[in-house]
Amino acid sequence: MTRHRQSKLSRYLLRPLWRVLWRVLLIWLIVTVGVTVALRYVDPPFWSWMIWRGITTPEGYPDRYSHQWVELDAIPLHMQLAVVAAEDQRFPLHTGVDFKELEQAIRDAMAGKSLRGASTLTQQTAKNLFLWPGRDWTRKGLELPLALLLEQVWGKRRTLEVYLNIVEFAPGVYGVGAASEYWFGKPVQRLSRDEAARLAAILPNPWIYSAQPPSNHVRRRADWVLRQMQQLGPAWIANIK
Repeated sequence: MTRHRQSKLSRYLLRPLWRVLWRVLLIWLIVTVGVTVALRYVDPPFWSWMIWRGITTPEGYPDRYSHQWVELDAIPLHMQLAVVAAEDQRFPLHTGVDFKELEQAIRDAMAGKSLRGASTLTQQTAKNLFLWPGRDWTRKGLELPLALLLEQVWGKRRTLEVYLNIVEFAPGVYGVGAASEYWFGKPVQRLSRDEAARLAAILPNPWIYSAQPPSNHVRRRADWVLRQMQQLGPAWIANIK
């Protein structure tokens, strides 16, 4: 068989595959947009991160504290500020993706350094809702359009509200409402600034770090979060839309 015929045969065989892939992509896009619009008004009953955790670690969850939804207006402003100060200080400014930080992360990766963070709160929300754990490029690539979609459909306030209610603060403990009860035995409305900073301090790895009692590392990071909160001030997020 000549090379020309081989190339023609390959294109003929791949054509149905490409059609299937495009249809799958289109269906995924339509479903994702539809779900995102619905979650603008309906609180998510479950999300991909919770499902993944349940499948991989089904035993040992503290069911009493597993999850409880708290409206954003009922979450103390210093708790909101603590998370923004710890995880994404440019949250009020970017469009869901911090392209400045993303560019630096790509440069670091091209220089041979490990693939680091640079995920915004919006990207983390998209990951927790729709994607899987890990730091591979495929997941990071999917985060970007999802984050931009969330910002356009939800806005900042809804994004922050969902993030604070689905992020994991201990194994199987989701959201600030459950986290406050689990770590400090009190409703989130009664959290002090220091307790809020400690909750924000354990977010990089809540399966290792403890908010109460805090390790030396958590204590140092919480102190740093408190300083950042002081510098930013509550107005930094009080007027976000």
